[in-house]
Amino acid sequence: MADIAQAAGVSVATVSKVVNGRGDVAPRTRARVQELLHQHRYLAPVFRHTEAIESPTIEVQFKGGLKSYVAEALEGIIDSAAELGASVVIGQASRAPHWARDLVSAGRRAVIAVTSVYTTAHLNELARAGLPLVVLDPLHLPDSRVNSVGATNFAGGLAATRHLLSLGHRRIAYLGGPTMAVCNQARMHGYRAAMEAEGAQVPDACVRPGEFTYETGLLGATELLGLQEPPTAIFAGNDEIALGVIETARARGLRVPEDLSVVGFDDTSLAQMASPPLTTVRQPLREMGGAALRTALRLARGEKAESHHIELATELVVRASTAPPREETSAHR
Repeated sequence: MADIAQAAGVSVATVSKVVNGRGDVAPRTRARVQELLHQHRYLAPVFRHTEAIESPTIEVQFKGGLKSYVAEALEGIIDSAAELGASVVIGQASRAPHWARDLVSAGRRAVIAVTSVYTTAHLNELARAGLPLVVLDPLHLPDSRVNSVGATNFAGGLAATRHLLSLGHRRIAYLGGPTMAVCNQARMHGYRAAMEAEGAQVPDACVRPGEFTYETGLLGATELLGLQEPPTAIFAGNDEIALGVIETARARGLRVPEDLSVVGFDDTSLAQMASPPLTTVRQPLREMGGAALRTALRLARGEKAESHHIELATELVVRASTAPPREETSAHR
């Protein structure tokens, strides 16, 4: 602080006032001191306060809208924080200059990212600020410095496809999320492994990437059901895609599951509200959120995480959107 005071041409007391947010500093002086604080990577000593240690605050960041998947993961984080005496601040992922140091100055002890993508520059910024990061359900293979929590996506894809095969389906399509998303790749590989083990063909046209959105379900199902030999079942990469598939089938005059079986992934509240109720693969989203929160607290205390990557089990939940295929499907309509 003495070095910054000298560089700014002010007293140490003035620098202290700026650091502590006091209002009795001229705006131009405050701006000059704040710029020097950023240049010198100064971090307010929030970690020295007893209350910050006893009641840590965790920053939870997510990208995009507050969808059902994100909401259920957040519930797990918030419930676990309440049990463990921690506080949670929720916000959109920020890419503003010095964002990590600003989080530290605001009293954050760690960051949990829900499906957000962090570049090497972002990770370096967090490391310089001394902020641990835990990624929940990473979209891409995380950096070796990053702790993460996910689910058994390959096993889930395997179980979903085996269920459809056990009903007698052989023309089964996979309509998934982004090609490079780790979770999407694992679900697709589980689908392929089940199909190959059964000797069922997987035409290229029956595996389609997209986004984890309702719109992907609408458009992808339109293309799949327009094939010369359309699928009798579609395994969707998440519940939102599955609902889009069901709507496209309805618009074409097809009945689910009589004319087309549909399986989703996640088991969010959308699955139970679907018509018909959706057969899906349950990701333990609340439990995953709780595991991410506990990991973040351990790292914030300077302890080692129990595991670099925690993977919780998925489970097939059979409802009313799957049935044996008809002898002659009317999917050409």
